[in-house]
Amino acid sequence: MKNGQFICDTNGNILHAHGGYIIRHDGFYYWYGEDRTDGNYVSCYRSTDLKTWEFRNHILTVNSVCKPYRVRTGLKLRAPHGGKVNIERPKVLFCELTGKFVMWAHYENGKDYNDAACCVATCDTPDGNFVYHGHFNPYGHMSRDCTLFLDDDGTAYFVSAARDNADLHVYRLADDFMNVDKLVNVLWQGEYREAPAIFKKEGKYYMLSSFCTGWAPNQGCWSVSDSMDGKWALLRNFGDKKTYFSQPAFVLPVERDGVTEYLYFGDRWGDPFTQPFDYAKSTYIVLTIQFDETGAPYIIWSDDAPI
Repeated sequence: MKNGQFICDTNGNILHAHGGYIIRHDGFYYWYGEDRTDGNYVSCYRSTDLKTWEFRNHILTVNSVCKPYRVRTGLKLRAPHGGKVNIERPKVLFCELTGKFVMWAHYENGKDYNDAACCVATCDTPDGNFVYHGHFNPYGHMSRDCTLFLDDDGTAYFVSAARDNADLHVYRLADDFMNVDKLVNVLWQGEYREAPAIFKKEGKYYMLSSFCTGWAPNQGCWSVSDSMDGKWALLRNFGDKKTYFSQPAFVLPVERDGVTEYLYFGDRWGDPFTQPFDYAKSTYIVLTIQFDETGAPYIIWSDDAPI
């Protein structure tokens, strides 16, 4: 894979997994992400080696089954005018308690960004047809750019931008991952962070994020904490002034020869060297996260992705 160039699946089609997430299950890596082609919302690909990606399914579309559950939600996968809504930054975790694959994402009505809601969908398999359970505002708060994080003890967290992106909210999820259980942290008041990505290394929690500049790239930042609900350090720069023309999507820990590597996956929205923004030209970059003697994470540009 060459950074900033299109990735094609085994059928020769461009891979659409923007704003996505990768999980490992039963020997496969599953890559989920936004797919705005035709009537699609989220697509899924799988690989055994992170190099060759097989298209599996459009797991959420305008025609997906909608089914209510115990949380009161809006069950709308089509906009009032008949067009598409927006389902952005889909993240998926496997819940050991229920045996379900649970997706959380950012929902908007397709016309504007006033709903600022999260949405939930589930499936019995990692690449089947997900059932859509609707969107809601957690505890009444706005919820935009988001991510999921599964801790070592099985506790899951949902992190999303709130208050018109001015803050980041950290929610602990219910044991079945189907609802927020408690708002455990509010971070960086008024600093307008989005695109959060979390990983854990040697007992420390790290979070990457970007500033809010729409589709345009900006200086990424990182922070660290001893706990998800504790005090987080002041934001420090990550990458160059435009994070190598990318925005954080997620961080994937990978075991290689007994050593854990941390791979930064970033979205390169459109072609950063041309205007105006064109979603169809969006690509990805993957870089190895390195750590200096103080434990600070950093990335160095490489044309070749480490996968």
